[in-house]
Amino acid sequence: MKQYIIRRLLQMIPTLIGVSIIIFAISALVPGDYITAQNNPNMTQEKAQQLREIYGLDKPAVQRYFIWIGNMLTGNMGDSLVHKEPVTSVMNNYVWNSVIIAFFSLLFAWIIAIFAGVFSARFQYSLFDKIVTLFIFLSMSLPSFFLGLFLIKTLSLGLGITPVGGMTTAGLNAQGWAYIVDVLKHAFLPVLVLTMLSTGSLTRYFRTSMLEVIHMDYIRTARAKGLHERVVIFKHALRNAMLPAITLLGFELPGLFGGAIILEKIFIWPGVGQVYLESINMRDYPFMLGFTIFIALLTLLGNLLSDVLYGVADPRIRLK
Repeated sequence: MKQYIIRRLLQMIPTLIGVSIIIFAISALVPGDYITAQNNPNMTQEKAQQLREIYGLDKPAVQRYFIWIGNMLTGNMGDSLVHKEPVTSVMNNYVWNSVIIAFFSLLFAWIIAIFAGVFSARFQYSLFDKIVTLFIFLSMSLPSFFLGLFLIKTLSLGLGITPVGGMTTAGLNAQGWAYIVDVLKHAFLPVLVLTMLSTGSLTRYFRTSMLEVIHMDYIRTARAKGLHERVVIFKHALRNAMLPAITLLGFELPGLFGGAIILEKIFIWPGVGQVYLESINMRDYPFMLGFTIFIALLTLLGNLLSDVLYGVADPRIRLK
């Protein structure tokens, strides 16, 4: 196992190099730069050229790539052109806000999907199964912006149960437990929308896996031995049905830190998704490139984590 992990980590190096070349080439091919993106009619050509020299945008693309990748190897992602501070600081300021809603939505979605998928498969073609199937198709068909705006209209503006948007109440200046409660109130709607969007596909996945497992011979044998149905389902069947889901869990890692761009925009949530979208619009290349590499690294680590956990969970698998 140790040799496998080391070998996979070494294989990430050329992959990250290839990813860095691709994303830098794409950013270099995009017309315009940070100076032109500001769309300042009062800026003269001389002033624009001076700013390009200050930001290093006047150098050839190949030279800029090697300067950027050299700084990345030392842990320096550069300074954000929009925020005027290091990219790592900007990410640290906003990424954890995105983690809050992503973590809770992931937790709730998996808990609901596991139980709904298990009971839906256990009572196949029952009324409960039909209701779950209907919910699956509804959650997969409704777009996030429609669901978010609908909940804002009904729960926030209509009933006044939840705040409309933002992360904290303006002017409250709460601290300690009062601050945590205030943040959780504002996070309720985005977490609810993300949970609803994720639960549908996950429930369908667990239902399909459980339907395959509960008709296998060893499940019939367990029932023939007189084991309680709860033990058969949750100890024997669910354990094997969870194995393919481990792969999905590994790929959730970049999603925790990637941010939900559309929902953060709708709920005015100060997450990293909004900052990333702004960096693309404003041609903030240091932040855009640094954050993309960060997500690519998390994707590779998540893939490695899923493979390792898959081998640990199933002793029949030998990682070679």
